[in-house]
Amino acid sequence: MPVKKVNLNDKFNQFRDYWNPKIVGELNDQLVKVAKFKDEFVMHRHENEDEMFLVIEGTLLMELDNETLEIHPGEFVIIPRKTNHKPKAIGEVKVLLFEPATTLNTGNTENEFTVKNLKNI
Repeated sequence: MPVKKVNLNDKFNQFRDYWNPKIVGELNDQLVKVAKFKDEFVMHRHENEDEMFLVIEGTLLMELDNETLEIHPGEFVIIPRKTNHKPKAIGEVKVLLFEPATTLNTGNTENEFTVKNLKNI
């Protein structure tokens, strides 16, 4: 596998859709993904995978069962497996995700937001 650098601005400029993660890298059975969020997602959990959300631009609210976290650019949150969570975007939010390759974006819920075949960009 060749060594290459990744420019996040270039990657974000390649798509306009929301809640549809794109793969921008892989390491040790983990995927590095970028996504744009707008409005709110669905409450869900992942039985076997932890997720990391790093906010690149915008403000992300992460609703949990008992609290809501506010994540700003340069901050990240790790959602442990089996933790209910619901991302909500204030305006448009650009996020870098780091999670196992087996992670389905909607976890234990399948709906119109579910993306099973992620695109590499």
